[in-house]
Amino acid sequence: MVERWLPDLPGNLWLGTSSFSWADWNGCFYPDQLPESERLGYYARHFPTVEIDSSFYGIPSRSTVSRWALKTPESFVFALKMPKELTHDTELAEPDAATAKFLDHTSLLGPRRGPLLLQFPYVAKGKDADEYEHGYRFTERLADWLERWGGHAPWVVEVRNATWLRPRLLELLRAHQVPLALTAYYTMPTLRRLQHLESDPLTGPFAYLRFIGDHRRMDALLAECEEPADRRFNRLVWDREDELRGWVDALLPVITRMRVYAYFNNHYGGFGPGSARLFADLWRQINDLA
Repeated sequence: MVERWLPDLPGNLWLGTSSFSWADWNGCFYPDQLPESERLGYYARHFPTVEIDSSFYGIPSRSTVSRWALKTPESFVFALKMPKELTHDTELAEPDAATAKFLDHTSLLGPRRGPLLLQFPYVAKGKDADEYEHGYRFTERLADWLERWGGHAPWVVEVRNATWLRPRLLELLRAHQVPLALTAYYTMPTLRRLQHLESDPLTGPFAYLRFIGDHRRMDALLAECEEPADRRFNRLVWDREDELRGWVDALLPVITRMRVYAYFNNHYGGFGPGSARLFADLWRQINDLA
């Protein structure tokens, strides 16, 4: 019998990874000879949820979505990133056709379809100093879009400009019951700091966490490895334990209020499943001491 990857956790705490299809995980998470076609089924025996990253690059076909559904139990939850056509290329200016098509295709997941993430790009100060600071135009576009689509799915909104986290944006999200994505990302504050904002950062009926990290620093760490085999995402290479302890501590009061989804990217610590397991172990340690 294969040992479960994660220990027992509270029913409100759903951990997963960003993507499930990494060949780098063969031999460290997936069995070494596991066919690619069997990865999702294996993954779903160890994690209750996954964040689909490939949908950011294009709307998944109906046949692809149907295969995902066939390989997972009805209790499994897919979080999906909305296409960059919507969030980056058109900046919500012409979103309706893409949004409708995305909802239609992913409806084939049935009860497995969970949060749908709108991840918006960072706006640099050199590109637009006023928008970098305030995000006024972004907030206006988002308000218009939410008026049309807010009630159609459990949306999540992620921004990467920390200065946008003001009452104007947070209260807009709260009015539509849309969670703000809480991100461990190098441009954004931690949850502990967010909890001191003027407005509550928990703006929806569930919490959505993304442990993303710093892509450039992680890629540089791997590039320093002498052996090509060591430059893969197959082990933890960045010590994030103290940082994760801070997130666990900050989440303790949240888990009693709502469901928490948390997804771990390879670039956060070097190995998404390993970061998820470390988080789970820390959760149990801290709660055993509480």
